[in-house]
Amino acid sequence: MSQEQWNAVDQYFTDQLAPADEVLSAALDASTAAGLPAINVTPNQGKLLHLLARVQGARTVLEIGTLGGYSTIWLARALPEGGRLVSLEYNPVHADVARANLAHAGLDAIAEVRTGAALDSLAGLAAEDAGPFDFVFIDADKPNNPHYLEWAVKLTRPGSVIVCDNVVRGGAVIDAESTDATVRGTRNMIELMAGNPRLSATAVQTVGSKGYDGFALARVLG
Repeated sequence: MSQEQWNAVDQYFTDQLAPADEVLSAALDASTAAGLPAINVTPNQGKLLHLLARVQGARTVLEIGTLGGYSTIWLARALPEGGRLVSLEYNPVHADVARANLAHAGLDAIAEVRTGAALDSLAGLAAEDAGPFDFVFIDADKPNNPHYLEWAVKLTRPGSVIVCDNVVRGGAVIDAESTDATVRGTRNMIELMAGNPRLSATAVQTVGSKGYDGFALARVLG
């Protein structure tokens, strides 16, 4: 199978099951206009996050890595009345674009974007006793994935769900000798998932318009 075929299949699924609306299209357009990298989740991946949060019955969501707020919109739309989402973004330009996109979506009252190093923001959330979060989406700098997972476990409760994106690294995740910090960070996170008795986890490979990739999914146990 070719990338062209993956793209066509993704487009078919998107057209049928996750068609764009004005808000989602505007969020992508604003991100492009601001020069943000085109590394947002795809529409069908965004819909998957939305459905996972809905199935989970999430009332509180933590997102680590906001970019332009595209995935944030998908997740915030899954929340019931009175729900709350906190998204953490290192880059202040990205954060400003995301805040504007959330305001345009009418979601700025329930979705907050915090700017700064995510590890500092996570410590701040813990100090505020901001949890527990019902659903966590990790999609930030990969070398820190192990630390993000540790914080996610601290800030959740039994029954919470944790999703981490981009775990395949083009297949390099199986290379135990890799010196690539993104691969090492991902491998360390997977091994933490495997060894933590509070987590039941799996990982899935995917192909699509973003190429060869995958995600990890974990449930927090009692």
